[in-house]
Amino acid sequence: MQFVDEATIDVEAGKGGAGCLSFRREKYVPMGGPDGGDGGDGGDVVLVADAALNTLVDFRYQPRYRATPGGRGAGKNMTGRRGEDCIIRVPVGTTIVDEETLETLGDLSKADERLVVARGGAHGLGNTRYKSSTNRAPRKTTPGGDGEARRLRLQLKVLADVGLLGMPNAGKSTLLAAVSASRPKIADYPFTTLTPSLGVVRAGNERSFVMADIPGLIEGASAGAGLGTQFLRHLARCRVLLHLVDCAPLDGTDPFVNLQTVEAELSAYSEALAERPCWIALSKLDLLEEGRRKRAVEALRRRVGKRRRVFGISAADGTGIAALVRELMKFVEKTNASLASDADAAERERDRAERIAADVLRQSLVRRPVKVVADAPDDGGVEVVYRRD
Repeated sequence: MQFVDEATIDVEAGKGGAGCLSFRREKYVPMGGPDGGDGGDGGDVVLVADAALNTLVDFRYQPRYRATPGGRGAGKNMTGRRGEDCIIRVPVGTTIVDEETLETLGDLSKADERLVVARGGAHGLGNTRYKSSTNRAPRKTTPGGDGEARRLRLQLKVLADVGLLGMPNAGKSTLLAAVSASRPKIADYPFTTLTPSLGVVRAGNERSFVMADIPGLIEGASAGAGLGTQFLRHLARCRVLLHLVDCAPLDGTDPFVNLQTVEAELSAYSEALAERPCWIALSKLDLLEEGRRKRAVEALRRRVGKRRRVFGISAADGTGIAALVRELMKFVEKTNASLASDADAAERERDRAERIAADVLRQSLVRRPVKVVADAPDDGGVEVVYRRD
């Protein structure tokens, strides 16, 4: 299945039904009166988080959704039928943004969570509503109100506790396969990971966390090099980032320089995302001789500073994997407990999440087509160029 993590759709709620103009005309009832009923309300457009979905690809082929209008009122004070809601199912972790105002309407982060994105029009009033002691035969009715219409931008951010970060071929997919049942593509060439992968990591009885692997970053990713930074949004919800650094890159580059390169691209994408706790794992230690492994880890630890946690691992032979999983589990549990019990910590997390969401939206709007009329080509056509806002 094709993985699509962003889509734009048009939604329109149903129009309200018109009120009815009617009078009682019954045999043996000499004093008839108004009996026109109200119309029905228009249907709403509702988004529902569905745990069975993991991509927005369906919205590429069906971008328009409309709820049904309310029914007209009828005589005998009969109210019109209410319009049926339009239910749209989206993956858990979908953020909904109004394309026109860029307002974030909601974030569906739990299964079966619902969000009304377009309200149906109000029902029209029948002439019964306007009868009074001075107006016994009103002929006034009102039409139903229009339903809301919106263009929405849907952005999927996968739900994970630990996010893997690093250059291509740093060993991220190999680590995910080693600690979970996930089977991402693994090969000895760059950019084998083209879409995010998730895996559930077991750390004991009834203890587990979700780990996410995204395509690797290279220098210039924030300007579109390689696969760019388009998948960094999937790290937005992680409690901790795990930066994998190849201990022996094939191109002979310095692991510490590679670490700085990736983190510079992360900061260029979102300063708020770069504020998340980020641990470092020096990977592929099996490529080094036994005596050099500990020295390599200590050398990197000295260069990054004491405030950063540094681990030495090898997914190929299992070196350091159990200790890493154990420490990650402890950190995730401690963070979740702190957010649940500490109001100040929860408020700081909400603020950071809002800033990350703003950065994600800004990055998704960076490249836009702009028509250039001046200096048009000789054939008189309009040249279309792209610029960074």
